[in-house]
Amino acid sequence: MKTYSLTHLSNEALDRELPAKAAREKGATAELLATIAEFDERKRFLPAAYESMLAYCIGELGLSRDEAKQRIHIARAGRTCPRVFEVLEQGRIHLTGLRLLAPHLTPENADDLLSAAIHKSKEDIEQLLAARTPRLDVPAMVAPVAVEGAPEHLGNADLQEVRGAPAAAVRTRACVAPLSAEAFAVQFTRSRKADERFRYLQSLLGHQVSRGDLAEVYARAVEALVAKMERVRFGACDKPRKGGSQASTDPRYVSAETKRTVWKRDGGQCTYVSESGHRCEATGDVQFDHVVEVARGGQSTVDNIRLRCLGHNQHTAEKTFGAGFMAEKRKEAAEARTRAKAERARIREEKAEANRLQPHEEEVVPWICALGIREHEARIAARRCGDMADARLEDRVKRALSFFGARISRTISPVPAVANTGGIPTMG
Repeated sequence: MKTYSLTHLSNEALDRELPAKAAREKGATAELLATIAEFDERKRFLPAAYESMLAYCIGELGLSRDEAKQRIHIARAGRTCPRVFEVLEQGRIHLTGLRLLAPHLTPENADDLLSAAIHKSKEDIEQLLAARTPRLDVPAMVAPVAVEGAPEHLGNADLQEVRGAPAAAVRTRACVAPLSAEAFAVQFTRSRKADERFRYLQSLLGHQVSRGDLAEVYARAVEALVAKMERVRFGACDKPRKGGSQASTDPRYVSAETKRTVWKRDGGQCTYVSESGHRCEATGDVQFDHVVEVARGGQSTVDNIRLRCLGHNQHTAEKTFGAGFMAEKRKEAAEARTRAKAERARIREEKAEANRLQPHEEEVVPWICALGIREHEARIAARRCGDMADARLEDRVKRALSFFGARISRTISPVPAVANTGGIPTMG
């Protein structure tokens, strides 16, 4: 068994060993990151049954989430700018510094930016980046707010109140921290609108939940949303209806009954399993995938449908049809989406142009709204004045009001007297 006690080393030997081992560690780290970069580029995490490089680094390499994120970011930057690995191996820039630099590195600026950051501390690199890529000023007045009962690791320093600044300027880092085996502390920021909706939910619950029991309100809201999303994803309900006798003509259509059965059978988790027996742990954004592809005659039956995450769905398709073929299909699909998006934008613009009122029509709108009519109805009515550009304002208002017919006579009397009031409607 290897021992890590080095008490037998002399001072001279220890002085030699530490720098030498630190240098070897930097070289090994650079090689590790270069390997991660290539592994990530080839998506080799997919055959190992991981949905992403991050999941692979955590599950297979035993890194923490923060360690994995740091190394992946630097590795991806190094693949684009190979000098990243060189300065790391040489010990000229530390990992933390490279993590700060990574989002800013491009093939064009890499040599200059990396040279400027050599042998600089984290703080110096932050100042270097601030000088090269200035950001907006932070609010002038910031005061820490102590949160009673908050665990120390949530960080009260992160909870701040900004005086004189808009609510949107204040953002605390959302996090979930375990308090015990069965309890978690949750911290996040909600907008004013979300706060109003939450308070309204409290009022709807009435005496069912104490006003101070925020956790119970959130728990009930989550339960209701889970039930809603289960209905959306696979038609879940208390008394599910059996599928009709007439099958869909679309071979890709998967019935709600089939979705419910498959979801329950697969546990809402990707079913891809690696050669070593590891099953992909992805549960977010899983898809209903055909075991035998539709293109090869596969049917949308329970036995032929499985859950797959996006990555393993595409990985399996590439193994079946070839990576080049699938890349071309994805390219065609992306181009089709771009064309459809442009077409929708063109249609919206045409509708907006068609609905745009002329100045003499626009002038009528506030007078109609002053009678208690909603603006969108007033704008529709104002179109009746399209051929009255030279008519008096009062005549245009009367013409617009004819749009409402008998309805206007029952609710509004008399017609407003149009006076010169500086554009402010008045009732005569």
